[in-house]
Amino acid sequence: MSTPIGRSKFKTILKNSTAAGLAALMLAGALPVVVAPAYAEPVKVEAAQVPSFADVVEAVSPAVVSVRVQSNVEQTADSSNFSFGFGGRSFEDLPDDHPLKRFFKEFGGPDGEQYGQRQPDRMPHGRGDGKGRLRPISQGSGFFISEDGYIVTNNHVVDDGSAFTIVMNDGKELDAKLVGKDSRTDLALLKVENPKQKFTYVTFAEDENMRVGDWVVAVGNPFGLGGTVTAGIISARGRDIGSGPYDDYIQIDAAVNRGNSGGPDFNLAGEVVGINTAIFSPSGGNVGIAFAIPASVAKDVIEKLKDGGTVERGWLGVQIQPVTQDIADSLGLSEASGALVVAPQAGSPGGKAGIKQGDVITAVNGEPVKDPRDLAKRIAAFDPGTTVDVSIWREGKASSLKVELGQLPSEQALAGPESQNGEPQAPATEQALAGMGLSVTPAEDGKGLTIVDVDPDSDAADKGMKAGEKITSVNNQSVATADDVLKVLEQAKKDGRTKALFQIESENGSRFVALPIQQG
Repeated sequence: MSTPIGRSKFKTILKNSTAAGLAALMLAGALPVVVAPAYAEPVKVEAAQVPSFADVVEAVSPAVVSVRVQSNVEQTADSSNFSFGFGGRSFEDLPDDHPLKRFFKEFGGPDGEQYGQRQPDRMPHGRGDGKGRLRPISQGSGFFISEDGYIVTNNHVVDDGSAFTIVMNDGKELDAKLVGKDSRTDLALLKVENPKQKFTYVTFAEDENMRVGDWVVAVGNPFGLGGTVTAGIISARGRDIGSGPYDDYIQIDAAVNRGNSGGPDFNLAGEVVGINTAIFSPSGGNVGIAFAIPASVAKDVIEKLKDGGTVERGWLGVQIQPVTQDIADSLGLSEASGALVVAPQAGSPGGKAGIKQGDVITAVNGEPVKDPRDLAKRIAAFDPGTTVDVSIWREGKASSLKVELGQLPSEQALAGPESQNGEPQAPATEQALAGMGLSVTPAEDGKGLTIVDVDPDSDAADKGMKAGEKITSVNNQSVATADDVLKVLEQAKKDGRTKALFQIESENGSRFVALPIQQG
């Protein structure tokens, strides 16, 4: 049985404890001495110290919808045979050298769905009955941008559709019509037919103010589960995934899956900073790498779709490639920037204005051009018929040309020169370009030199030059014999150049390759 501690004994304990000094101070100051047992307290954290997205989600969720797409196109009976689709084409329909196929093929297996995703859910269906009845073919996400029912989604969500149903977050279903779509940016605009209510809508953010590391909240319809919310950060900006000339994606790490296509990514102010359009996924599911169309791109495209249902873009009409440091050195440029003209298209605005093969486009209206993608976006931002100042670098000098832009043809395919048929015949004589690892012979058509052999240990081989390809110019000067090449190289040496620019033609088109000049 414990014995109560008396006052005298309590004093003794205080003197022998580490609290003696504190107690003495308290007594000296005539403060009451209170002894309380030390019990553990439960952990309490003020709510304000823990970030929450609940307010943002509550505000924006009524504006986010599911998009169901139907078509009267006959479908196959095998509902498991889904294809990796980009605008209605399957993965295997893409050519082997297509940038998208190369990008995803590195990470997948034989089934297209394993390479990645830029398509909506393909919904189970039966065989078409041949009577024109609508069948469900896909579903995705979207969001209202006006109170009268305009809805933004992806082009690849609606591309093959003939009827569209909008499912609100409260389950209400509404019919919608397609206002317009743009395959180049993968955007589409729908509108609720005969709206009888005013809709909650959201606005686009000034996404140029968004920084890598900022929070984003994705709301959408993954796997048909409407009203799903995930959160993450902006992982990177300006991503080029090879899907087109206007790639400028925001990369985020929020969980985005099939069915999120067309859904918005919000900042903490409830503004749309991006529209989910693709994921990188070896398995077909979320791995934390998703790509969204920036609000700055979407705003302009959506306004044009709203006004006329189509997007008209300026067109220069030149085939271009990047300027590497080797190419810059060969042309006497101080830095590796701009876009090198491989060839102007016949009858194009650029060709008519005097842009030539081998020119480097360095600026448009005084604004520097970083690379071919930057040039494509700058030109596309102008309306057809606009006259622009194009700055070029030609033969070691800077100059400018005025170009009246044309209209980019609808779904224009990039096309190089026609393929050469068959293998070149064995040459009667061969001449070697000393130090470059190239053996050449005059081409049968008298235009250029056919490459007969490439030393596998040479710079030419490292640059991808192959037997059977044709050299058409060196430093933008046409060549027909090996002597022509050597004369150009000698002049380049006199001009203090260390590299020469070879134009190469192959079955895949035309390109430029910079090779070092042997000094001496």
